[in-house]
Amino acid sequence: MAKDALTELTDAARTASASLFDYLSGFTQPTLRLGVTGLSRAGKTVFITALVHALVSGGRLPVFRAVGEGRISRAMLAHQPDDAVPRFAYEDHIATLTGADRTWPDSTRQISQIRVDLAFERPSGWFSGGKSSLSLDIIDYPGEWLLDLPLLELTYAEWSRKTLEAARKGAREKPFRSFMARVADLSAEAPGQESLARELAELFTTALVACRAEGIGLSSLPPGRFLMPGDLAGSPALTFAPLPAAGTEAVASQSLLAMMERRFEAYKTHVVRPFFRDHFARLDRQIVLVDVLSAINAGREALGDLETALTDVLGAFRVGQNSILSSMFAPRIDKVLFAATKADHLHHTNHDRLENVLRLITRRSLARVQGTGSRLDVVALAAVRATREVQVKRGGEVLDCIAGVPMAGERLGDEVFDGIREAALYPGELPENPAVLLDGSQTVEPVRFLRFRPPLVPAAHAGGNAPLPHIRLDSALEFLLGDRLNG
Repeated sequence: MAKDALTELTDAARTASASLFDYLSGFTQPTLRLGVTGLSRAGKTVFITALVHALVSGGRLPVFRAVGEGRISRAMLAHQPDDAVPRFAYEDHIATLTGADRTWPDSTRQISQIRVDLAFERPSGWFSGGKSSLSLDIIDYPGEWLLDLPLLELTYAEWSRKTLEAARKGAREKPFRSFMARVADLSAEAPGQESLARELAELFTTALVACRAEGIGLSSLPPGRFLMPGDLAGSPALTFAPLPAAGTEAVASQSLLAMMERRFEAYKTHVVRPFFRDHFARLDRQIVLVDVLSAINAGREALGDLETALTDVLGAFRVGQNSILSSMFAPRIDKVLFAATKADHLHHTNHDRLENVLRLITRRSLARVQGTGSRLDVVALAAVRATREVQVKRGGEVLDCIAGVPMAGERLGDEVFDGIREAALYPGELPENPAVLLDGSQTVEPVRFLRFRPPLVPAAHAGGNAPLPHIRLDSALEFLLGDRLNG
């Protein structure tokens, strides 16, 4: 316990030191650190690429006041602010989106960062107006890592008990069957052999991956690095698993149980705490991208599990209004935006309903923020819009549909698409009352999905590419940045 207390004190001192450096640096160059996260397949890479491209290419962002009013005179990529953090590969991703093959970039698998320098005019007024600047630091990280932060409050025995109880229920039961059968007869005194530890960790990881797969679609699946290991794949810190005997009795130091407990604590010390200290604790604003549509199609349990995950995500944030002291030593996140992505998979008449579903599953998060001085909001968006809206007559009925070019190999009924021909799709409708998705009081038809290729974007006359079409990217920017450019 003394060692844990010393580690926490040391981490707090290092965080305060880094925060003070950030605060003092802000006098010479004002900076806003925006965290972008979300669980797998929520569209983090596409969002950041589209956001950066919209700023540096002069995209159509009418709701983003500083752009809509013509007050941003320059937006350009700047040097990497932190030499120890990989740079977000913006140029590669925009080339992937807009090149001849027009496909989606690879998902986020590690932390990365990019800086955009903005030069702008403040609105004229008695105490404002004039030229100013802001460095926007965008930090991209997997949401799965964020779900690890609650582990800091758990012992190995507590985590094992909680994980194994969940593994016996509902949609987790089948994926965890092989793992549970393997650990059922293990003795607490079994020798701590590396081969056995690896076998259990692999079975455990396989179960977690299966729980996340399409059709099950669960979200709350820590430890996050088991799903997104980054450069830690195969390390001892990722070679552990929950055991049913944890916490029941004293065991020898060379036992399997003791080995697993040591590695769980090592995971917290060498993986979770450094992430919180070096990156997460220094954020000013945060957007959490959420693939609500996939959770809806996976069913009530997946949607309820997503609600749990999002509540845990916000619980990890240090939210609230900043004072001078907190800005100097322990900055708080004063704005959080939850964004339901892939809004272009629905007709615009269902966008409000999509936002209402997200508002429902973040209601506990919204309640937690009340009274803290922080602002939290939800939005339905598509950072890159891959579809357009059309109406299709079927018999005597007119259907509100979406149209785009499906990815090669996508299937709708008996039809397989070639990646060239455009297709129209009636996606269906979300319920007016989102509560029926969670309480099961009404049968809800799944939303019909196709994976569409990115839109064909003409080359801009000045070189590079024209702005990418989007849905409410400008609304997200206004919420996250507007006050820093309008005051």
